[in-house]
Amino acid sequence: MTWELRWHPFRGQWVLFTSHRDARPWIGEILPPDEPPVPEDNALAPRGRRIAATNPDYRGVFVFTNDLPVFSPEAPESNLADDLYQTRRAGGTAEVICYHDDAGRSMADLTDDQMAAIVTTWRERTHALQSQEDVAHVLIFENRGATVGTSNPHPHCQVYAGSLVYATMAREAEVACEHYRRTGRPLLGDVIERELAGPRVISEGEHFFACVPWFAQYAYEVHVLPREPANSLVDLDDNRCRSLALVLRDVVRRYDALWGFRMPYVLAVHQAPVGDHPHYPFHIELHPPLRAPGLLKYLAGPEVGGGSMTNESDPDEKAAELRATLG
Repeated sequence: MTWELRWHPFRGQWVLFTSHRDARPWIGEILPPDEPPVPEDNALAPRGRRIAATNPDYRGVFVFTNDLPVFSPEAPESNLADDLYQTRRAGGTAEVICYHDDAGRSMADLTDDQMAAIVTTWRERTHALQSQEDVAHVLIFENRGATVGTSNPHPHCQVYAGSLVYATMAREAEVACEHYRRTGRPLLGDVIERELAGPRVISEGEHFFACVPWFAQYAYEVHVLPREPANSLVDLDDNRCRSLALVLRDVVRRYDALWGFRMPYVLAVHQAPVGDHPHYPFHIELHPPLRAPGLLKYLAGPEVGGGSMTNESDPDEKAAELRATLG
């Protein structure tokens, strides 16, 4: 695949594919695979000392309000009323969800029940936070690994619940609504149908499956999609939460098996903003920044300056690589 533009159906934008450039000569930075050791004074561990509190001697999943939240119920009202340079109150809250009490573990190391507990906690926190004043959207995300800038290697994710609907989710809601208006079909259902019929599926469960999508922006980008369309985590019963959890764990295990070390990634739960969004395409995206061992996919001129992604790989081939890791 050389010099091809592919339409990203969720975001309504083009992605440029140039797979012939994947093996271009590289004399730039090579990143080491080793992660820094977990410090003894780990603030996320049981009995860990944080800025504003000390953790209990917890086991399993542990949730707390971020000591330095990006949104706050104490956020001040804005006094500015400029139509061009607008401001709004950044109300809401932010939470941290520790996956496990053992700092050395990740999703790849957890049992079925431990993984299911994480996803059901995501659902419960989404449901609770959506009802709070100021909350327009609940964004759940995980930054895994020093390469993507995680501030603490203890296995955890963050929850941003505030008055901001993040731009990607706002765009996805808009595009999905327009697709339904134009075709009478749910956008997520159309993507599910195509991906299940294609060669890019890498993991399958009862209610969810994972694939390197046809329109992937990164070499080893994976989407976890429901077999039946949903709008958010709150639409999932316990069985669907468990299915999602096990597919997620399988994806992370395949990442780690690909090159023999823990793959860094950014995971984001794409779910509907608060309110009526019946066509929103609920799914989870994982974006590993590496295109080869030690080689970053840098966001440079076309991405930062031009605003459009370039993918120097073939999604079919990358899916085959991930599928082969665990047989």
